[in-house]
Amino acid sequence: MGDQQRNIEPATGLEGTVERIVYANQETAWCVLRLAVADREGSVTTVGPLLGVQLGEHLRLTGRWVVDRRYGEQFAAEGYVTVAPATLLGIERYLASGLVPGLGAVMAQRLVGHFGLDTLTVIEEDPKRLAEVQGIGRVRRARIEAAWSEQRALKEVMVFLQSHGVSTGHAMRIYRKYQQKAVAIVREDPYRLVADIPGLGFKTADQIAAEVGIEATSPRRAAAGLLYVLEQWADRGHAFAPRQRLVQQAAALLEIDFTLVEAALEECRTQLLVVCEDLSPEETGATDWEGNDEAVYLRELHDAEVGAAMRVAALCASEPITLGIDLDTGLARLAEKHDPPLVARQLDAIRRALTCKVMVLTGGPGTGKTTLLNGALGLLDVGGARVQLCAPTGRAARRLAATTGHPAKTIHRLLEFSPRDGGFARDRSQPLEADFVMVDELSMVDIVLFRHLLDALPDTCRLLLVGDGDQLPAVGPGSVLRDLVRSGGVEVVRLVEIFRQAAESRIVLNAHRVNAGESLLAEEEGADSDFYFIERTEPEAILATLKDLVVHRIPQRFGLDPVDDVQVLSPMHKGLLGAARLNADLQALLNPGGREVGGRGFRTGDKVMQLRNNYDHDVYNGDIGRIVSIDDVDAEVLVRFDGRDVRYALRALHEIALAYACSIHKAQGSEYPCVVMPLHTQHYVMLQRNLLYTGITRGRRLVVVVGSRRALALAIKNTRTDERCTRLAPRLRGALGEL
Repeated sequence: MGDQQRNIEPATGLEGTVERIVYANQETAWCVLRLAVADREGSVTTVGPLLGVQLGEHLRLTGRWVVDRRYGEQFAAEGYVTVAPATLLGIERYLASGLVPGLGAVMAQRLVGHFGLDTLTVIEEDPKRLAEVQGIGRVRRARIEAAWSEQRALKEVMVFLQSHGVSTGHAMRIYRKYQQKAVAIVREDPYRLVADIPGLGFKTADQIAAEVGIEATSPRRAAAGLLYVLEQWADRGHAFAPRQRLVQQAAALLEIDFTLVEAALEECRTQLLVVCEDLSPEETGATDWEGNDEAVYLRELHDAEVGAAMRVAALCASEPITLGIDLDTGLARLAEKHDPPLVARQLDAIRRALTCKVMVLTGGPGTGKTTLLNGALGLLDVGGARVQLCAPTGRAARRLAATTGHPAKTIHRLLEFSPRDGGFARDRSQPLEADFVMVDELSMVDIVLFRHLLDALPDTCRLLLVGDGDQLPAVGPGSVLRDLVRSGGVEVVRLVEIFRQAAESRIVLNAHRVNAGESLLAEEEGADSDFYFIERTEPEAILATLKDLVVHRIPQRFGLDPVDDVQVLSPMHKGLLGAARLNADLQALLNPGGREVGGRGFRTGDKVMQLRNNYDHDVYNGDIGRIVSIDDVDAEVLVRFDGRDVRYALRALHEIALAYACSIHKAQGSEYPCVVMPLHTQHYVMLQRNLLYTGITRGRRLVVVVGSRRALALAIKNTRTDERCTRLAPRLRGALGEL
């Protein structure tokens, strides 16, 4: 129950009607509800794994009463069953809650007004009668029937899953993934749930497996545990795991003899699920295991790493297309017209970018990357080359387009990703029509996406890869940028000199000082600067100062809009200074009068962030927008992203989250007019140099760090970033050495 709560009664029950959904986390299934209870005055706060409940739904809950130190008395629910709403208002709220796509408050009111307390019976037993209500035609009636059928099937699946020890939250997510096939899949292969259901760990799947009769020493269980541990290595960014540690960890997880895991590994290799290769510690630079070993890969990651190395070598070996420009003349003219004049090393970098088949351009802020890119693109335009620009995220692509004046796409959009098929239309059989491809923010690109990009390039194409290796690494497996540089096989231009205009910025100077392990140069409060460090020791004082800065001081002094221009970046998501708490507090201060959206914690006017790529709506992970309106008739929410409106059904609101604050990881590839960062030792596990550096470099006009000097010193000192297990660099050396 956590440190914040204490029991005040033993396990008991509670029955009531859902008046409001205060908070619902789609990943953890954790919800906060307001429940109207017959024998209590006012609503009861109910918390627990209650994902899937609807407004107006009547619940019979099991759980216990607790006292939260901050929020007071609550009912901590452990499970529930639904009792059909018995009042007109309850039925109306139930139907308008997003239960049925396209059925909003207005239409729910009409239904209840016409059928009264028999409304749910009509929907269940005689749905043709719905046509009696104005505005319900054939299409809307079919939607209502389908949604009602889905809810009925959901309840049946929930009963089965909960009888096998599956929590309410996990049961809801299992149903959403598999629909009516859920029971059959859980019986046949419960370990499949680990990969398919976010938040459902191996131990939960293992418990379900035991419930449905799978023995602890079963080879099937050993293989599932082994693959799970290997996938955990991939989730931490590794392309492979050393065999000895992999087997030890899987045996410990499963509590079985390691010989059973060894046998499972051999079976997985036979079935081509994994690939094993000889490995020595010197090959990767990793030093946390001893002696010779084997590298164990998931098949997809091995194919991606080998394929990427072969494609880079093939590109380097093939003849490029003629660019159609006199490079000497073009560079001379470029040097003359540029203000300030370009120096010899800048002109040489542009020449190399236009003559190399594959080149990496790396450097920190203020070192002239944009100047070189624009110079190269200008000459390519003169020669009429077919140029494609791309970046890993939507915001990074838009920023690239803004700084270069050339159209830019996400890598997925460039490769014409199909969400329906789960693949890319552009590949070796249908390559891009391009003479020159430039990829920005390469540090964010994992090995699988990099391989897909390389496969889509024609052999005659030139490739320019741009990134900052000191930023946070990609979320996915691999270390593409660093491995390309380490390989020594591709051309690398490393920019280190800060140019005069950039040197006037304390943001730029402090980013480089952090990288060098030096203390910050920050002005005192009240002085003119673009970078400030405001010292506060206690977390409560940091929180109070941060809110004052965002809401009052920064808008008043710098003329920046507190919602559109100021972005709070936190090292972590949880805790007093985590993104979740900061979002709740800033929403209350910056948007107190917004109209509630579907009882889900959102309000009109809220700043929100898209949490995953949605190719149908053309919005991507990290895109930021504003909720502009609610359509009560069709139960939809309108969110505006960069002047373009996107409609979300109430059931799809799990795709967005409040964005007054977000994690530094989520901000990677983005840039904001103003960044405010809290920094405290309660963020200890995340206090790393590359995290602080990434946060600072997200700010364009102003950066303010609020926190303790001890936390700041810890972050600057901590260069311990986990070395990723990857063999791309030696593969590149080998493939390029054969040319």
